[in-house]
Amino acid sequence: MTDTKPTTPAEYLKSLPDDWRRALSAVRKVINANLPHGYTEGMQYGMIGWFVPHSIHPAGYHCDANQPVPFIGLGNQKNHMALYMFCIYTDTKLSDWFVKAWIKTGITLDMGKSCVRFRSIDGVALDVVGEAVSRVPVDVFLKGYLASVPAARSASRNAATKKAGKKAAARKAGKQKTSASRSRRA
Repeated sequence: MTDTKPTTPAEYLKSLPDDWRRALSAVRKVINANLPHGYTEGMQYGMIGWFVPHSIHPAGYHCDANQPVPFIGLGNQKNHMALYMFCIYTDTKLSDWFVKAWIKTGITLDMGKSCVRFRSIDGVALDVVGEAVSRVPVDVFLKGYLASVPAARSASRNAATKKAGKKAAARKAGKQKTSASRSRRA
């Protein structure tokens, strides 16, 4: 095996052990079968991704404008496989529905804010994943995503401003100490 990174979903799947390939292929099939028009499948952040292409949203992802806005990611980690449901991260109602619907299936949900972790295909509520995907047309997703970005940028700017203010205050205090020590020496 070479050290080159997969550049297509097919190459990515081919690089996996058989059991993980089967599980991720099954999840991929459900996502593709339920994916609303407008999203594109490809590789993003080293895993299979579905995203809003630059042709629809030229500004790209606010964290990296060179990247399209991520919708869903699907990949393997060291000890588990993961489904990154960014599509529910920005939609509280959809997130609440998703959790309740998954729990109703009786399958244990191992989830962070939007990352569903699983070790086999038996650990995935495929029908819930499919329905969640189908509920989010591109325009609805972008509207929610864009509504969430200004708050994130504002919070980031506020934190940077506070940090810069503290640094400026520290520099000013340092200059005052230096001036005071010079006047004592004079």
